[in-house]
Amino acid sequence: MLAAANRLNDASSFRDVTRRGRRAASRTVVVHVDMDPIGGAPSVGFVVSRAVGNSVARNRVKRRLRHLARARLDLLPPGTRVVVRALPAAGSAGTAALGVDLDRSLDRALDGPLRGARAGAAQ
Repeated sequence: MLAAANRLNDASSFRDVTRRGRRAASRTVVVHVDMDPIGGAPSVGFVVSRAVGNSVARNRVKRRLRHLARARLDLLPPGTRVVVRALPAAGSAGTAALGVDLDRSLDRALDGPLRGARAGAAQ
C-alpha cells in the first residue's frame, strides 16, 4: 500500500497530470509525469481499465504496479506526480516485465534521472 501522501486520489489531479505531464509508453504501461509547483512528496496514481481483464486481473495488475511504484518513490524528485496507465498487455505480464516497462517509461518521461540513481544505488 502507498502512504496517503504518495497517492493521487482526486480526478482533477489525474486530469492535470495526464494533460500537462510528459508521456512515455512501453509494451504494458503508459506513464504520465508532471512536476507539482508546490513540491512535496512524490505521488502516484493508477488507471487500469476493463481492457486489461476481469476484476481479478485488474486488481492483480494494480497491486503489482503499486508495489513496484512504492519501491521507486525514493528515486523520484520531490513534487513529482505520476499516473501509470496499464495497457491490455499488462494483464498477462509478470511482475518482472511490469517492473522493466515501468522503469523504462519513467526514465523516458523524466529524461533519465532514474538511470543514474539506480546505477548509484547499485554500487
